[in-house]
Amino acid sequence: MNCEAMDFSKEWKFFLGEQENGQAVEFNDADWDTIDVPHDWSVEASFSEELEGATGYLPGGIGWYRKTFEAPHHPVAYLHFDGVYNQATVYLNGEKLGDHPYGYSPFYFEVSDKLKHGRNVLAVRVDHSRYCDSRWYTGSGIYRSVELLGAAKTHIPVWGTFVTTPKVSTEMATVQVQVEVRNPDGATVATSIFDPAGNHVAEHSMPASKAIIQSMEVANPMLWDVDGPNLYTAVTTVSVDGGAVDEYTTRFGIRTIRFDAAEGFFLNGKNRKIKGVCLHHDGGCVGAAVPKDVWRRRFAALKAGGCNAIRIAHNPGSSEFLDLCDEMGLLVQDEFFDEWDNPKDKRKNMNEQHDDYISRGSAEYFQEWAERDLKDTMRSHRNHPCIFQWSIGNEIEWTYPRNAEATGFFDADWSGNYFWEQPPHSIDEIKRLLKELPRGEYDIGETAQKLAKWTKALDTSRPVIANCILPSSSYESGYADALDIIGFSYRRVIYDYGHRHYPKLPVMGTENLAQWHEWKAIEERPFVSGTFLWTGIDYMGESNGQWPITTTRSGLLDRAGFEKGSFHMMKTLWSEEPHVHLTTQTLEKSPYHTNNGDLGETDPKAWERKLWVWHDVNTHWNYNDGEMVAVEVYSNCASVELFLNGESLGVKHLKDFDDRIYKWAVPFKAGKLEAKAVNVSDKLITAGIPVSIQLVADGCHVIAQLVDAEGTPVKTDEREISFDATGGRILGVDNGAPDSTQDYQSNKVATSQGRCLVVVEGTCNVSASAKGLAGAHIAVEAV
Repeated sequence: MNCEAMDFSKEWKFFLGEQENGQAVEFNDADWDTIDVPHDWSVEASFSEELEGATGYLPGGIGWYRKTFEAPHHPVAYLHFDGVYNQATVYLNGEKLGDHPYGYSPFYFEVSDKLKHGRNVLAVRVDHSRYCDSRWYTGSGIYRSVELLGAAKTHIPVWGTFVTTPKVSTEMATVQVQVEVRNPDGATVATSIFDPAGNHVAEHSMPASKAIIQSMEVANPMLWDVDGPNLYTAVTTVSVDGGAVDEYTTRFGIRTIRFDAAEGFFLNGKNRKIKGVCLHHDGGCVGAAVPKDVWRRRFAALKAGGCNAIRIAHNPGSSEFLDLCDEMGLLVQDEFFDEWDNPKDKRKNMNEQHDDYISRGSAEYFQEWAERDLKDTMRSHRNHPCIFQWSIGNEIEWTYPRNAEATGFFDADWSGNYFWEQPPHSIDEIKRLLKELPRGEYDIGETAQKLAKWTKALDTSRPVIANCILPSSSYESGYADALDIIGFSYRRVIYDYGHRHYPKLPVMGTENLAQWHEWKAIEERPFVSGTFLWTGIDYMGESNGQWPITTTRSGLLDRAGFEKGSFHMMKTLWSEEPHVHLTTQTLEKSPYHTNNGDLGETDPKAWERKLWVWHDVNTHWNYNDGEMVAVEVYSNCASVELFLNGESLGVKHLKDFDDRIYKWAVPFKAGKLEAKAVNVSDKLITAGIPVSIQLVADGCHVIAQLVDAEGTPVKTDEREISFDATGGRILGVDNGAPDSTQDYQSNKVATSQGRCLVVVEGTCNVSASAKGLAGAHIAVEAV
């Protein structure tokens, strides 16, 4: 960013609780904890059934942060926060700089005239006493990065550049760099473009003004794409009297995006389906303060499964999150809000049905802060090539009652199923009811238009979208009129309805089920751009009344980032690489029965209406002798042959399974079960008793698996494993089980399916031990 950024991550003081005069310069904080930021205090607590399941049975509260530092040697300084959850009040040297209520948007203060020579004291009060203010786990505290930025009097301010590529071909790309300059008189601005290999490829120089646009041509551009995320760098130098006074670096990508109402989505001129997932912002055992390497492991798994896009649901993401998507080649829908004018019920995904202090959320300050939060987010994020859509809202219609009523879905006389039925009311009836039903204080269409206008004021290179839970009313309420693309939330049954009646507005699924029937509906319709599945990864919260389940289980990966059955099903649909995945389950726990030696379902069409959670399957071959086992194979191969101890149990063909799941009924016999297709296979081996722990390092993660004397994973025996990280620090432990209420901030955890993991920081030697087992150790380098 600017010429000097002071790292503000280390040596903070933290106190959980209220502190009178905690902002004072002279204040005894010797008994406060010393911590680093990013920091999430909620994840450090124990789960409690007495708390709210909406936010994962973890607490909020009030916390104070203090940092003492030396002022930078620059005439201008900015204090930049990427995110504080939430209701932050910031003080510098005892003076209040300001408040920031929204927990997801970045913000900054210019502090040039408030810094003192020598010692300075920064204090931040975070009030998350309304800890059930969201429908998912939020975390608490300074959970994203903080920087102190220094600059000369003449300089480019925070978020002061915007790079676009309005014309792109294989031979040439036009790169436009908008630059904002403070105190520009007598200055010049020169921008140099460097390609991904660091080669200088273009430059432009001109006299400075408050806002300028520099246009350059880049020959034979290397395009940013999900298959090749090439990143260019623009280095903008501000000079006065021939001497450089400021340098600002902007990373960007050269690419084109286009949505067509008839043909779908095009990236760099190539028609492709969006194979996306929705993600909340927690990282499991590390809470909301997620190290970049945690996201790296998760993104790598999702990409290996064929995923090419992420919807950050339902709030703006961190800069580090977006940096990684830029680097790894993942398209991003950046979403601004889950609430607008009216509140949602945090315990239910509907309009507000409670009136209590702890559940008041962002609707409380939307009127005052929405424009600032939206625009600050865009200014901070808009240079990321991964972002290809701006979403102005998620399932907002619930909170404007007449919109729900106009659809007819929830009328007292209607007895259908929302997921699978066409709109009960005709378009004319919806129009009539929207005119006749009483409006609230605010109108959904007017608010949507306002948000879209603010968005387009800052960026017209990306489309505006929203996730619509009641699209049949949104088309007529003015909401859809504000959008460039309409997103459907669990309404794949009306893709044809939308395309037929509103053919000029592109449509896609923006929240869908991780099931074959969802993708089938998209695959069969060229006009549907793609989908975002709910969800890519299990997330904490939205589990009210389900104790001890603290986690929503709809992910392709579990809370610890381990693959689930739905991951492998979607991989067979999304990846062209041949794939075979073998699972088993006792017949009585499976959705099947035996039929002449084969597996059958009571309802052979049941797969067409499966919802969020994948049915229970195992990845082991340990049962009772002779016990009938339901064997499933997920594969995109045309045929698969199953073997038990080398003996063929038959070849089956994908075309014979409408649900795309190969099935066998197999009486259990110890040994090796193996599924084979052309050039790819998967196997399960009967395991003995665990004798040791096997450790595998993956970035900052160390995965521990119980194994038997032959090294076979043991997945039917659980043990408590203790970890030690000599030379580093343990950030958290987890086993991925949704009903685990073990403390995250610990050095020990019981396994689930014979495995668990520890997340560490620093270069260290990690050891693992368990009663009665041989221990193990491994060297780790985790930043």
